[in-house]
Amino acid sequence: MQICKTPVDLQALKAQNIGFVPTMGALHAGHLSLIERARAENDFVIVSIFVNPTQFGANEDFSTYPHPLEKDLELCAKAGVGAVFTPQADSLYPFKEAISLNPPKDLLGFEADLRPGHFNGVLQVVLKLFNLVRPTKAYFGQKDAQQLLIIQRMVQDLFLPVEIVPCPILRDFDGLALSSRNVYLSPEQRQLALKVPKALNTIHEAYRAGITQGTNLLALGQEILSPLEVQYLSLVNRQLIPLEHIEPNNSLILVAVRVGTTRLLDNLWL
Repeated sequence: MQICKTPVDLQALKAQNIGFVPTMGALHAGHLSLIERARAENDFVIVSIFVNPTQFGANEDFSTYPHPLEKDLELCAKAGVGAVFTPQADSLYPFKEAISLNPPKDLLGFEADLRPGHFNGVLQVVLKLFNLVRPTKAYFGQKDAQQLLIIQRMVQDLFLPVEIVPCPILRDFDGLALSSRNVYLSPEQRQLALKVPKALNTIHEAYRAGITQGTNLLALGQEILSPLEVQYLSLVNRQLIPLEHIEPNNSLILVAVRVGTTRLLDNLWL
């Protein structure tokens, strides 16, 4: 496995049919499932490990975000990754003022309201990484649903020659969606956090039983989530437009909660 620390190192790679998995490190089984799929569908897999400063707000956890680089590199090697890109911030942002991208207004709200500028930073770094890696396919988890939708829009809008491959949410043994931030939860907080998958499962079961009215479904979820600080629980379509009823194969239940100081995202694709 090759380790590339600068854009020059990365551009020196000679590979075709590249599968790309962009990450911020602190790899877990969810990331490894993306890598596994990328290996199955491409000749060569590149993983980036970069905690991107431009997508963190002033009061967010950039300085404390986990950085177990040596462990991450070991996991990548065992997973059959061809190369890992581990740049420093100044190599990706060589100018004091970087050119930025604005997400489309119709895909804002939710995370964008709570984290102003977050998706500008996401699009900025993802476009830089796409231009450096030149992947055939790039793999993103469906847990960060709004991020996935915005990146898909950027690829379409800018005619980028990469296929975005959405991958299912991977969950831990207790049902909690895998996230690098789960390590922040105490045992007691983790038990509270389990109300999130429980709420989504209850909504899903109610929908399968024939309930399609959004207010009814969301009320079921809200009742379960009531002990938590719920930042949003919403029914939207794949364009993030609020819905009154479930539209099969075009609906999302989005949820964000805070447990202690930790924000957790989850969702249900219907």
